[in-house]
Amino acid sequence: MASSADLTAPVHLALVAGEVSGDMLAARLMAGLRPHLPEVRYSGIGGPRMLEQGLVSDVPMDTLTVRGLLPVLMRYRELKGIQNRLRDRLIEERPAAFIGADYPGFNLGLEEQLRASGIPTLHFVGPQIWAWRGGRIKKIQRAVSHMLLIFPFEEEIYRKAGVPATYIGHPLAEQIPLQPDVAAARRQLGIPEDARVVTVMPGSRMSEIKYLSGPFAGAVQLLARRDRSIRFIAPMAGGRQKAYFMQMMAKAGLQDLIGSGVLELIDGQSHAAIAAADAVLAASGTATLEVALFKKPMAIAYKVVQAEWLLIRNMGYLPWIGLPNILAREFVVPEFLQHAATPQALADAVWFQLTDEANRRRLQQRFLDMHHSLLRNSAEASAQAVLEVIGQG
Repeated sequence: MASSADLTAPVHLALVAGEVSGDMLAARLMAGLRPHLPEVRYSGIGGPRMLEQGLVSDVPMDTLTVRGLLPVLMRYRELKGIQNRLRDRLIEERPAAFIGADYPGFNLGLEEQLRASGIPTLHFVGPQIWAWRGGRIKKIQRAVSHMLLIFPFEEEIYRKAGVPATYIGHPLAEQIPLQPDVAAARRQLGIPEDARVVTVMPGSRMSEIKYLSGPFAGAVQLLARRDRSIRFIAPMAGGRQKAYFMQMMAKAGLQDLIGSGVLELIDGQSHAAIAAADAVLAASGTATLEVALFKKPMAIAYKVVQAEWLLIRNMGYLPWIGLPNILAREFVVPEFLQHAATPQALADAVWFQLTDEANRRRLQQRFLDMHHSLLRNSAEASAQAVLEVIGQG
């Protein structure tokens, strides 16, 4: 029980983010809470943006950033130890609430234990149970007091499952302007304003780059033969990704595309690269939503190891894999999955997106409508949900 002295103490909120995207989401939430809770203490695990908002992190966020089943298994004991120590501390300290920012493999397990001990729990970004591992909803029902959602159609799914939920808008919709400045993006990248530009985005994860580098480079080669004036740019998420992409290009015998200047690799600047584009070839993932918010025609590709593909195909959740199509509930842009993601198919699709003006106008309007549907003050909306859960709304 709280003593009378506790009533004047700062509100204690615990948060955990395990990746850059979660760090960004949680930091926005913390900024939204600040005007409502001037006296607040944040603890848990987070990255640089959360630290700027006042988080005291138990361990560096990079300690949790592990991708892929095998690396997680290899570090299971270490990660479980971190989770257990944090759980024990929070059960002893009794924060007003725990907020898990994405990273469901770690956070849902922690949330389940904390909620069982009587600590309210919120989870930021609903796991995509509509696309993958639908059985996880049972764990969510046990673990989460309130879900914060970034896609409008998710609210009904969670509420039907008995999980209180609030749609707070997608933070990217606030960051990306409704009307992108193409000329400014081209100036930033040193591209002529009248150039025909194709942006190539093979993903940020090594597994994506491994399987998509060959087909993407092959598509670039075919498109360059069709129109030698096209400028191809590929934003790289980091030096490691850039080196691996070049290695995979060499393995496919297509390194000359870079050496001859047909395809230019740029460090970061993904938003400028999208804004500057006339059409985009993108790996399935958050990048496809960014492309849609920049109102750009695109083709989407998805390739994984064959065993994983067979598992996903047999799950049969949705007919779409790209976020713009999922949000539109129809194929507004083409998708090429697994064996269908050939250089020729991708090149033909990008050529259509690049040259068909009626399609371009149609997509611009669809994506503008989509942008408006995702546009909310996410920091304030998420903060209000937290305040209600802790009884200060």
